[in-house]
Formats: sequence, C-alpha cells, structure tokens
Amino acid sequence: MIGISKLYCGAVEASDPLRYGRESRRLPSHLLQFSSDKKPVVVWNMTKRCNLRCIHCYARAENETYRGNELSTDEGKRLIDDLAEFGVPVILFSGGEPVLRKDLPDLIDYAVKKGLRAVISTNGTLITEEKAKQFARYALSYIGISIDGTGKVNDAFRGVDGAYDLAINGVRNAKHAGIKVGLRFTINKKNYNEIQRIFDIIETEGIQRVCFYHLVYAGRGSQLINEDISHEESRKVVDYIMDRTKESFKKGSPIEVLTVDNHADGPYVYLRLLQEDSQRAKEVYDLLMMNEGNASGVGIACVDEEGNVHADQFWRHYSFGNVRSRPFSEIWTDTGNELMAKLKEKKRHVKGRCARCRWLDICGGNFRVRAEAATGDIWAEDPQCYLTEEEIRPEGL
Repeated sequence: MIGISKLYCGAVEASDPLRYGRESRRLPSHLLQFSSDKKPVVVWNMTKRCNLRCIHCYARAENETYRGNELSTDEGKRLIDDLAEFGVPVILFSGGEPVLRKDLPDLIDYAVKKGLRAVISTNGTLITEEKAKQFARYALSYIGISIDGTGKVNDAFRGVDGAYDLAINGVRNAKHAGIKVGLRFTINKKNYNEIQRIFDIIETEGIQRVCFYHLVYAGRGSQLINEDISHEESRKVVDYIMDRTKESFKKGSPIEVLTVDNHADGPYVYLRLLQEDSQRAKEVYDLLMMNEGNASGVGIACVDEEGNVHADQFWRHYSFGNVRSRPFSEIWTDTGNELMAKLKEKKRHVKGRCARCRWLDICGGNFRVRAEAATGDIWAEDPQCYLTEEEIRPEGL
C-alpha cells in the first residue's frame, strides 16, 4: 500500500509515526503502514455470498446460499477476542458481500468495544439509509466501496445492470450518516481510462479517500491475466494519479489517495520526487523504509468464511490452519510452517530481478501471488514490476 497523498504530497512526515513509537495500537489509522511491530490488519471474508458477480472477484463469490460452513456469530466473536488480545489494530469485514450477513452490526459493535477499528469492504449497493445509520451508531471507522468505472463500465465488471447507481447511492447514504467513505478501484485494460472520471466523482461527491488496486491474478481475477495493463501504461497511470492528487492539494481540498498491490509504486514516487523536490525525496525514502513494502504474511492477514487463515485475501489457495482448531494468534506466529517462515523474511527468498533490485528493502519483493500465478513459482520476480533495469540497478554500477 503506497500512500500517494502521504508521500508525494507531504501529508505525512517521517517524524509523524515516530511520535507514536511506531506501535500499531498507538498509531492513528493513516500511519498504520509505518508501524514497527507489523501487527496484521485482518481481513475477515465473513461470507462467500454476494448479490453481484464481479469478474475479478478473488473469492469467487456467488449470489446463492453458501453450502459451506461459515463461521457463526459466536465463532466470529471468539475470533475477535483473540485478535484484540493479540494486538491487531484493524478488522476489515469483507466477503462476498458482508452486508448480507445479518449479524454484521453486532460484530462491528463487538469489535469496537474490544478496541479494534472496524472497517467494511463492500460493493455499496446494499448501503441503504437505514443500514448507514445503523453502522454509524456502532462507531464503524470506514466504509470502502468498490467501483471500477462509471455507469456501464462498472456494471460490466459487477455483472449486474444498475450496480453503479446503487453504489453511488450507498456512498451518499454513508456520507450522510457521518461515516468516512472511500472508493476502491481495480486497474486493468478495460477501465484504466476511467481513472479521470473516478477523480471527478471524488470531487463532486466529496469523497475523502480512494484506493487504486493493481490487478492481482487470483480467484476469477486469474482469468484477467491478459487484461492487465502494460508496464508503460502502469507508469502513465501512477503519474496521472500523482498529478490529480497534487491538484486536489493545491485546490485546498486534499484527499487521501493510495495505490495497492504493486510496491514498485514506492520507488517510482521516490524517483519522481528526486527530480522535483530532493529534500522531500529524503523524507519519502525514510517513510518507504518504515513501510517495508509487501506485507503478505506479516502486516496483512486473511481469515476466510470457514475460518481458514491465509497470508492475505489473494492467497486463498493456501491455508496455514483454521481458527476453529487453533487461535489466529498461534497460527500467525507459527514459523514451523515453512511458507509462513519464508514470508516473514521474504527478501531472502525472492529471485530474478527482485533479488538484485536496489529497492528490495522498500518493496519487499512485490506481490508473491502475482508471481506465482504468472510463473508457477512463488519466489519468481513479479511480472508487473514496471521499473527499468537502469532504475533497479544498485547505485555505482
């Protein structure tokens, strides 16, 4: 996760996380990625049911009653108890579509009372005025609403006509209830030209945050491997995101802008700043070193609908254990599992360009799931690193 507004536009200084001792439980939300203890943000995919059928869904969610064995309310509360005791700072309720679970408000309330920050990741189509007011009463921290373009572009991704209008209505209902709202946009060849319109919507609707996700080849998204944008297109997209973010700051209406799932964005922001503001570039380098790049198996975790623990929400093909049998805290710290141990020191195991890259300490080897999907090797170089050979070459060579 690369904070464009934090890094490029100076919304965060290197001294800011240091004031809190860089401990996850003490840091405000916008500084969590710079924590030193790296207690994981936990994504709980609490249901596999969804009212839409998105073509890039990593969970392969369907609009039908799930025939599996989803964690019950009581099991969810035991999970939350363990996460709170372990020191997890945030629980992100996801799916499928989490709003379809009737116990979601109760679980949000329970998590907040246990000291966790509660977040919902949703398609937004079911956020009615009543639901938004209910979530606000339970001190929900944030709602992230997925929109992958405007109008029919979004609806084509969602598999349901009218999904875009319903999602925008959900944005408005949440904002009216006083909940912080952000958009989530997955970049690919079919929609990257829509990013300009997404920024326009942010300005028109007064949205506070947006995350631009680079495509990950997982779940149904694995079918889109040939729909990913080129390296040159990636550079243009990140440049445009930086330009529009800076423009919003100049207008006096700053928004929080992040890119996610391609850690080459960090060095790319730094290299651009070297040309524009060398002093700020030094600050950004320090922040990137704190961030440490890819956090799969370290600073981000996933628990699926049946309680299986994964390195992140895209690793659903590999489970480290189940919370019905062992607490999450035990599973997450068990380095007797070879993959878990390697993920916690992934920089030692990456290959190819990643192994010789000068940015390894601030990228962390980029996204292992994407490398595995493209090559069959978890530790191969990430094919979507768009940095040139000259840019990754160690200084002095």
